Formats: sequence, C-alpha cells, structure tokens
Amino acid sequence: MVKTRESKVPAVLLLADGKRFEGHAAGAVGITTGEIAFNTGMYGYQEIFTDPSYHQQILIMATAHIGNYGVHDREVESDKVQIAGLVTKNYSSIASRAGASGTLQDYLDRDQVVGICDLDTRALVRHIRQSGAMNAIICSDGTDEAELMKRLQEVPSMEGLELSSAVSTKQVYDAMPEEGVEPRHRVALLDLGVKRSIVQCLTDRGCAVRVFPMQSTAEEILAWSPDGIMLSNGPGDPGAMSDTVETVKALVNSDKPIFGICLGHQVLALSQGLRTQKMFNGHRGVNHPIKNLITGKAEITSQNHGFVVDKDSLHSVPTMEVTHIHLNDESIAGIALKGRPVFSVQYHPEASAGPHDSRYLFDQFVENMEQVAVLD
Repeated sequence: MVKTRESKVPAVLLLADGKRFEGHAAGAVGITTGEIAFNTGMYGYQEIFTDPSYHQQILIMATAHIGNYGVHDREVESDKVQIAGLVTKNYSSIASRAGASGTLQDYLDRDQVVGICDLDTRALVRHIRQSGAMNAIICSDGTDEAELMKRLQEVPSMEGLELSSAVSTKQVYDAMPEEGVEPRHRVALLDLGVKRSIVQCLTDRGCAVRVFPMQSTAEEILAWSPDGIMLSNGPGDPGAMSDTVETVKALVNSDKPIFGICLGHQVLALSQGLRTQKMFNGHRGVNHPIKNLITGKAEITSQNHGFVVDKDSLHSVPTMEVTHIHLNDESIAGIALKGRPVFSVQYHPEASAGPHDSRYLFDQFVENMEQVAVLD
C-alpha cells in the first residue's frame, strides 16, 4: 500500500548483495523494487523519469540536487513517470521556476513513485560500478527488513525480461507535422517504448508518423505503405523478444529504409543474426562520447541502455558494418546493412534530455527515404 509522503519519513535502500543505505522518503511512501541503475546527467530529470526505457528500474541520479526547478507540462516523454523508484542525495519538495506546472514531489505522488533521499549517492554509485547491475528495494513504510530481503529475492533479473509490451501503445495512432505543412514522407514507427521527442523529430522534418503497437505484424505495418520504418527505444532484454525480432526481419526484407534507436537497434541486430548481451553496468547519461567511423567525427550523446550488441558476433554477419563506437569502452554504438538504407544507433539522437550533436541521423533517415523514392 502506497501513501503520500510526510516530512522526513525514514527510508531504507537494500541491494541484492546485502548493501544497505538509510535516508528519508522522497515521493510516495511505500515499497518499490527493480534493477538499480545510475544516470550521470546533470539536467533534464523530468524527461529522464518519463522515458519508457526506464520501466522497472530504480534510478540513482548522480547529480547532487533534484527537484529544484519542478516539472513542466511540455517536458515529458510519456504519459507518466516510468522509473520504478528514485534515489537522490538532495531532494527539493518545493520548486522555483517560471512556467513550472508543479513540484517534483507532487509529480511523484501523482504516479505513486517511491523514492529515497539524503543518502551518499557517490558511495552508492561507486559500489554499483564495482559490483555491477543488481536488483534493489526501497522501503519507507516501516516494513521489517527481513521481509524486504525476502521480497527482493523474488524480483526477477532484468536479463530475460520482455518489458516493451507494458509500455507500448495499445492501439495505432497518428502524429502529423504542424498545421499548414504538407507531409513529405510516411513513417511507420514500431513502438517498443517510444519517447515523444522521437516522434517530434520526425514530424519536425515533415513526416507523417503512424505509431504501431509492438505486437503488430510486418504485414499490418507494410499495408499502410510507409516510405520508411522507425524502430523505437524501449525497456527490457531484446533477447526475450523473439516475435518482434521476426517482425523486424520481415520489415528489413521489404527493402524499406529503416532507422533503429536503442532497443530498436538491438532488435535490428538480432534480426540479422547478431547477438546481444547484458552489460556489467549500462550507459545512462547525457555526456557519452561516440565516434562516427564513417565521418571520423566525435559526438557527445544521450544514452540509456543496459544491453549491447555483442562485438564477437559481427564476424559471422559480413553484411553488417559498424558505423559508430563508444569511446569510453569501444562498445558498438551504431550499425548499418552494407549497400542498403538500413541503420541503427545504440544511443538517443533525439537527445531529450541531452546534446543535439546526433540529430543529423534523422536527416539521414529522411534522405534515405527520398533516395529510395527517386529509384522507385
């Protein structure tokens, strides 16, 4: 049972390896579980919290102060807060900002999101960096810790979990360019947990977008006669999405231009015979350096993923080339099918929150659709 937070309610955070942190409640009072992860971004907490890719994850914010500028109606990536829980050092239950629509406290209360504050997040992040991703539980309702550890042991591992069906749209819907702009292209978007800013980046470029539920078949998507196909971001393990992988394989065989982002990138890779693997610690933040191997230029990017394409599997798929690498760990950050208008990236070029270094990829997708249209 979750109830509204009172001031300075004691809270505890327990990790699966037995590590324990004490603090105070932030957001709603209650219990929450999930895989714990950390985000190194210094800004954009509302966009981060509403990103569907964070479904069933407890999120540590590495920046020390959260909540001071409140929330804004337009700074959302979905209809609700998606994180399973929040961990922060300094938490402001009041907000000071022109145009703010409310406080973060009210926002978390509205969606019954349990959090903890007033703990040493630097020590916590260091521990996770050394020990790897694991499950955790936050409690602020006084439940006995032995009972909490029992509940924590029952939380499934993120590896093997299919989560996109929990956040994907349940019915088809359309998004159009602003009034007075004639659509230039028709883009079918397979919703695996899409962020609204991805759709916005397409409509800003004159695309009419039809968003399809993740369970949609290739036949249903292609029946709309799209000029191109977008594979969205989303939560969970791509290896648990065999039906979606088969759908994407059929979409690739249609010879339509395709652009995949994050989970869409991973599913595209699986559809072509590559493998994915869970990372020891994921990439989450707005300051990750990427190198474009085609142009030789570097980009600062926004990222949020705990799985990655397995480098070793590239040797068995000669039709695939690596287009981008992560400069911190040299993991695969972008791929493309040789000689075909099909590409994807592991990071978030819509960058909400984040830098806009990589938004050219949406232009590249539009150019691919234009080139194919000329050939047809």
